[in-house]
Amino acid sequence: MTRDDKPFTLDDFSKARANGRKIVMVTAYDHPMARCLDEAGVDCLLVGDSLGMVVQGKADSLSVTVDDMIYHGKMVRAAARRAFVVVDMPFLSYHISDEDALRNAGRILRETGANAVKLEGGQSRAGTVARMADAGIPVMGHVGLTPQSVRRLGGFKVQRDADAVLADAKALEEAGVFSMVVECVPAGLGHRVTSVVAVPTIGIGAGPGCDGQVLVLHDLLGLEESMRPKFSKRYAEMASLVRDAAGRYAAEVRSGEFPGEGNSFR
Repeated sequence: MTRDDKPFTLDDFSKARANGRKIVMVTAYDHPMARCLDEAGVDCLLVGDSLGMVVQGKADSLSVTVDDMIYHGKMVRAAARRAFVVVDMPFLSYHISDEDALRNAGRILRETGANAVKLEGGQSRAGTVARMADAGIPVMGHVGLTPQSVRRLGGFKVQRDADAVLADAKALEEAGVFSMVVECVPAGLGHRVTSVVAVPTIGIGAGPGCDGQVLVLHDLLGLEESMRPKFSKRYAEMASLVRDAAGRYAAEVRSGEFPGEGNSFR
């Protein structure tokens, strides 16, 4: 694997698209994992509100707070030497008013040191995005399946309304996002979105036609076993490794094998 040790910057998103270089993004929630991903050459670390599910054990992300995002964002930002760090704005942190959105985004950036924030929604959020961009806040958009709307959508479903998804993407581009996530749409629609907007698209369940891809870390590593999304791919089976290691440790403690002479001070 080749990698560039120079920090991945805001400008590198558009440069990557122009050069046909795929952008690599993975979610991260803590310092050790963020350090590993950064050292592996991942371009962008997303501190996702998916932490509500994969870290907090909730059914969805709706209970995640701004304080939660700042707590995890600080750890990830402290570990990232090369990767660009984006922090999700959680449910109701930008929905009530533009002033709320500006205040919460500013707080997230100021307290975490992250490079940008991400929010969900298209046409309905374009005005808010424009206000944030005008204030100098880098915003990544998110169209297609928007997990914070899961209850209104009736579940985590593939979004097939091409006209709506395309209109949302165009609205976000015009509002000033520097990039956008395209989630859970047919592969052909993911390609169409990428072809009609000038900003880089990051796909998750949107096919290979996007300018980059993002996966949830726990899906990538096989740490999340309660669900296995079709769009995900496991590159390891870490849950079984953790169980095996912890089981062997428990057995050695109970048998008296651990700690041994090599683990004891004289």
